[in-house]
Amino acid sequence: MDLSRRIGVNESADGVRTTPLNELHRRLGGRMVAFAGYDMPVQFEGIMAEHRHTREAAGLFDVSHMGQVSLSGPDADKALEALIPSNVQELKPGRQRYSMLLNDQGGIIDDFMVTRRGEDLLLVLNAACKEGDVAHMRERLPAGVRLETLDDRALLALQGPEAEAALQAIVPGVETLSFMQATGFMWEGVDLWISRSGYTGEDGFEISVPAGRVEELAERLLADERVNPIGLGARDSLRLEAGLCLYGHDIDETTSPVEAGLQWAMQKRRREQGGFPGADRILKELADGPARLRVGLKPEGRAPVREGAEIADADGNVIGRVTSGGFGPTAGHPVAMGYVAAGFARPGGAVAAVQRGRALPMTVTVLPFVTRNYKR
Repeated sequence: MDLSRRIGVNESADGVRTTPLNELHRRLGGRMVAFAGYDMPVQFEGIMAEHRHTREAAGLFDVSHMGQVSLSGPDADKALEALIPSNVQELKPGRQRYSMLLNDQGGIIDDFMVTRRGEDLLLVLNAACKEGDVAHMRERLPAGVRLETLDDRALLALQGPEAEAALQAIVPGVETLSFMQATGFMWEGVDLWISRSGYTGEDGFEISVPAGRVEELAERLLADERVNPIGLGARDSLRLEAGLCLYGHDIDETTSPVEAGLQWAMQKRRREQGGFPGADRILKELADGPARLRVGLKPEGRAPVREGAEIADADGNVIGRVTSGGFGPTAGHPVAMGYVAAGFARPGGAVAAVQRGRALPMTVTVLPFVTRNYKR
């Protein structure tokens, strides 16, 4: 087998990396763009149509640009806990958890998923952050903990209300998984690691597969009339409607988990004992409240409000900034998220986005904008 079919990432002459599905994306008519250093499809049929198809049937996403990392060795879970605010030591085999790498100021270096597989912990990292994340962990993990980057694995996300039926048709047994549960399966002699999770607000799965077989699996799934290929554009609008953070936009190294409304990812023992980077700041914010908070924003009218727009109060005073914005096809109106001073975070409050010199009225609203349809 050709080497390029065995490894998960290739690099073109101009330095832009590709996933093992790059040729398939092009055959399917994907409009390709540079994203996090990768050549990725932003859309196939169109963002609006792909968004709606995922909400109504099943969408297949190539997320092979994300980092897959294994941590193993004595007390690997305890060592990881020293870098994050979540409880990993009590995480049961086959269970998954959302967490964040923190800097010493309590800011978020990256958000990621961690799963206990039995002998190791599997981490899935954001594409733009994965090299930095690995360097950060290697520098801080004790010598007995082994960190391995799984560069020979690709990653698919199958999302939507028909995802279970489509995947079960070729991988029997996946229907037994509940939200944030994962286990190994075999398909056509190939070892798959499948979790019931995703980042669209819909039911669905993430499938880790050997890179050399991912195109075959993707084509098999796409042969099902319920499954369409989906690009980055709809992935973004889906996660925004679901009120989910995009790293580098809604969270970054200046943002604490409490400001971002992610304190639910900090289990009771970690809140009580601390012992993670930036614990003094974070525990103080839990007790006293942060100075700013991430909120949902519903602009009036049909015009979307874009990232970077300042948020002002009724007197024109700047109280925050929009971090994500666009049109919500399922919600049927523009949707946005941003940070406002804590005193303005109450749902129903009237604020305005300052965009091109105009003040566009918005209402602070509860997240998410659409109901999340996870299988509990």
